[in-house]
Amino acid sequence: MTPKKENIIADKSFKFALSIIHLFKQLIKEENEFILSKQLIRSGTSIGANIQEATAAQSKKDFIHKMSIASKEARETKYWLRLINESNVTKIDVSSYLIEIEHIINIITKIIITSNKSR
Repeated sequence: MTPKKENIIADKSFKFALSIIHLFKQLIKEENEFILSKQLIRSGTSIGANIQEATAAQSKKDFIHKMSIASKEARETKYWLRLINESNVTKIDVSSYLIEIEHIINIITKIIITSNKSR
């Protein structure tokens, strides 16, 4: 049996989604914050879902399309995190999430650029 090939962005986005779920629970429980947190959990967990769909793409065009959706979701997630951070709706520090989403955006962007070049 061949060992499973490591997919860094799939793993990274999955771990990020788990951390977003934890943050969501924290925002609800500790801060009673429902509006921004609901937006955040939707976009933050859909990044990895779209990356998973991309791994099963039927063509290079389909792969790029799914990765582009993941990129949009990542950028939306960054927006919600910035709003949470700068609006003072919570005392929870989200700076580590902002750093991680920036890494994810950069990786997805490089994947899309590389995939477009090899079309």
